[in-house]
Amino acid sequence: MANAFFSDLLTTISERGRTLLRRGDSADTKQDADGLIDLCGALLSGRGEASGTAMAREVLDIYQELDEAGRRTFFEALVRDFGPDRERLSKAIEKWRAKPSDEDASSLHFASEPRRQELIRRLNRAPGGTGDLVSMRADLLGMMNGHTDLGALDRDVSHLLSSWFNRGFLVLRSIDWSTPANILEKIIRYEAVHEIRDWDDLRRRIDPVDRRCYAFFHPAMVDEPLIFVEVALTETIPGAIQPLLAVDRQHLPIERARTAVFYSISNTQRGLGGISFGSFLIKQVVEELRRETPKLDTFVTLSPVPGFMPWVKQDKDVPLSDEDREILKRLDDPKWFENPETTTLLRGVIEPLAAYYFLKARTPKGKLIDSVARFHLGNGARLERINWLGDLSPKGLRESAGVMVNYLYRLDDIEKNHEAYANDGEVVASSAVKKLIKGEGRRLLDMRLS
Repeated sequence: MANAFFSDLLTTISERGRTLLRRGDSADTKQDADGLIDLCGALLSGRGEASGTAMAREVLDIYQELDEAGRRTFFEALVRDFGPDRERLSKAIEKWRAKPSDEDASSLHFASEPRRQELIRRLNRAPGGTGDLVSMRADLLGMMNGHTDLGALDRDVSHLLSSWFNRGFLVLRSIDWSTPANILEKIIRYEAVHEIRDWDDLRRRIDPVDRRCYAFFHPAMVDEPLIFVEVALTETIPGAIQPLLAVDRQHLPIERARTAVFYSISNTQRGLGGISFGSFLIKQVVEELRRETPKLDTFVTLSPVPGFMPWVKQDKDVPLSDEDREILKRLDDPKWFENPETTTLLRGVIEPLAAYYFLKARTPKGKLIDSVARFHLGNGARLERINWLGDLSPKGLRESAGVMVNYLYRLDDIEKNHEAYANDGEVVASSAVKKLIKGEGRRLLDMRLS
């Protein structure tokens, strides 16, 4: 209620300020990129708080009316004309060189800051500004698409969003059938792992006694889930997704539940792509589950591997023999998983290859290839098990040849595992996964790991 009252108050102040601004202008503000740039310059020139808030709202409203070409022109102008104040920066550099001091270092730091960062801060003061800036960055990411000319702007926006969306600001809320419909609609729309087909499907995932859903929210975007986690309560660690999502499955009595399975984790805001919400998000969900259901003692994911088959098919640095490649051609048969001989042959190739993918494969910058792995390892999980034929949906077969993976969250080890990954890039994995890559119990592949 307090947040809603404060938001309404800001909106009222902003609207009245905008009315005064329009009355005070001799001509209407131009509704194009050039007029928008002029308005941004005026916003930075420094007016009163109320008029500044109104002007920030005006900037964001005009931006939303621009077409794609106008938005690109606006972004390019922010890169070109809203960098550091060169004269101020030169003076700060000269002063630092003449007699370095902590005070001069601080002055140099602030002088080197691009003016567009302060512009973004002032835009964030507008009612609804935070959400509009997140949407603006989504537009920016779409326009970059491999081009570097807007990279400086994205770095500045990302820098500020990383501060505003760190874990300390996020609020964890339980999602159930009593959650307001506007939020439930977004859960359906944003589900990125296993499609929610309709309202009945959603209810099956959040209403039964053995199902849970949690979402993280930001105080400035109270009706927008930023990331949500779907949880199944089971007796043991599952190796396949279809039984968890089956329409006619039997509900598990809560007193028999010992395992919490995070089977879908979805980021909802494209504009926050690449922005870390911090580590230990899943630990927070684990702690909430333990408060609700103290008998739970195992916390795992059942995760997809969306990058596995694209990596296999790119043919570079993939440890496959000619014989292996011939076997992999059997994947071209849409019904390959129904043939026992084919599945046996493919399993002998794919399981060790998946272990290599998780433990050894890296990008040119040395990062793990799999984004899901980076998320869970960064949150302190252990790579526990690779599940053969874990996802037989068309998407699962296409993206990972049906492979799924369990990451284990053991509360006593989360911080230690996180530090091992964050500091040394170590993938903490079970002996079962390590045995796959060594070829023990599987057909030995020449992986050339030395």
